[in-house]
Amino acid sequence: MEENKSTPSNFIREIIDEDLKSKKHSLIHTRFPPEPNGYLHIGHAKSICLNFGIARDYNGMCNLRFDDTNPVKEDIEYVESIEEDVRWLGFDWDDRMFYASDYFDRLYEFAVQLIKDDNAYVDSSTSQELREMKGTLTEAGALSPYRNRSVEENLELFTGMKEGKYEDGAHVLRAKIDMASTNMHMRDPVIYRIKKATHHNTGDKWCIYPMYDYAHPLSDWIEGITHSLCTLEFEIHRPLYDWFLDALKLKNRPRQIEFARLNLTYTVMSKRKLLELVQEGLVSGWDDPRMPTICGLRRRGYTPESIRNFADRVGVAKRDAMTDVALLEHSVREDLNKHAMRVMAVLRPLKVVITNYPDDKTEEMETTNNPEDETMGTRKIPFSNVIYIEREDFQEVPHKKFHRLSPGNEVRLKSAYIIKCTEVIKDDKGEITELHCTYDPETKSGSGSMRSVKGTIHWVSAKHAVKAEVRLYDRLFVTEDPASDDKDFRELLNPHSLDILKECYIEPELSKAKTGDKFQFIRTGYFCVDPLSNDEMLVFNRTVALKDSWTKIDKK
Repeated sequence: MEENKSTPSNFIREIIDEDLKSKKHSLIHTRFPPEPNGYLHIGHAKSICLNFGIARDYNGMCNLRFDDTNPVKEDIEYVESIEEDVRWLGFDWDDRMFYASDYFDRLYEFAVQLIKDDNAYVDSSTSQELREMKGTLTEAGALSPYRNRSVEENLELFTGMKEGKYEDGAHVLRAKIDMASTNMHMRDPVIYRIKKATHHNTGDKWCIYPMYDYAHPLSDWIEGITHSLCTLEFEIHRPLYDWFLDALKLKNRPRQIEFARLNLTYTVMSKRKLLELVQEGLVSGWDDPRMPTICGLRRRGYTPESIRNFADRVGVAKRDAMTDVALLEHSVREDLNKHAMRVMAVLRPLKVVITNYPDDKTEEMETTNNPEDETMGTRKIPFSNVIYIEREDFQEVPHKKFHRLSPGNEVRLKSAYIIKCTEVIKDDKGEITELHCTYDPETKSGSGSMRSVKGTIHWVSAKHAVKAEVRLYDRLFVTEDPASDDKDFRELLNPHSLDILKECYIEPELSKAKTGDKFQFIRTGYFCVDPLSNDEMLVFNRTVALKDSWTKIDKK
């Protein structure tokens, strides 16, 4: 096999290289096993890129397998969203989409075999009793009074559980391992429980459901997975993963390998906390552009390429660490810089009347679509005697280093003319309502004029401008690590994470923009068209500002 050059090497790839070299495996087979109880987030994106990326780079296969062992929390809505997210990121599972529930019959048979081999027993203790007999980190657990039931009695009870003869909580099936183990997960873990709930995939066929720690290794084995990649919290579960494979004497076993999960500054990754944000109306939904969900990032304007590049940059480590969200922002900024059209948009408009420009005249000014990519060409933008500029581009009493528009000062309008402010118009309250300026007709951009000024600002023609709503998104939390802060994470929400500007003006070219289209608003940032846009009003979401803090961090 040719050396992989598309992605940096890491300890997982080194293990795979050795397995191929030793001929332990001839085909690499991975899987991405999401639980369909919520929407995927950027941490899952890292795992998707890892599992599908390894399969791609080693000419292997990667399955999409839904861990649907808890019908109470799962929903087909989440299944469909996960499929969409994986495809959007650029990966495909071909015909290998599975559910753990596809294997419920076989998992039941495996459980029967464990009972027959005296490796599992039915426990009739209450949930409270089960917790108490578990022991502590320093004290061994207590043996269940039901641990020595006969194989025949266990088989009869387990069959009754399957047939719905007992209520929820009446019995559980436990693996018979070691109640004195220093690993709490090895202390006779529950592997089946009664849940009389309708399952999104199997309906009402089952009223007993396997636990994840049981279903995980056996589903991997059934599918022929060679390398089962998990985040670090599953490291302590690995002995149990191997125990089930050993107890059932299964050959050609998968190998579980753990890697560090993604932790991102100013972000929470807990599904529970993200669900609470949605349920309590603290965000507009799972796809709120402030959320770290893949659908939220997509709506905000992130590209699949930027997220894949981010995952590569983060890499795969053996120990947990915190990644600066500025790296994620840098990745999308870098990608959009190459591909996004540069356009004029005025977010906080100030009216400018060019008094020596004819009222009835309109010119078309030529401007470059993207200086990073000449193949994107140029376009024409209309210019007239009344324009809008950014309010912050004018100061009545300019500070020393202010090189934009001020009384008596000149500034260049991008791709147009040099103008000079001659008069400031105010209302009864002393608020500036408009500026009067003159233009120098000899300074048209591209005309060869040698005259230059220090400042260049953007603008839009008032009579041609299209009104738009712009949503300025910022980080959702005010602290770097809201998950570890002593305060309730709700108290750490950024009150300025969303600023909605309803009186914005954009150049007419953008009137044809469609949902998801991405642009660089010159001098402002990168924006995309939100799904809430309609024929009456375009809505733009700020993906990221122009300023790149990561490059400064990286150079230190």
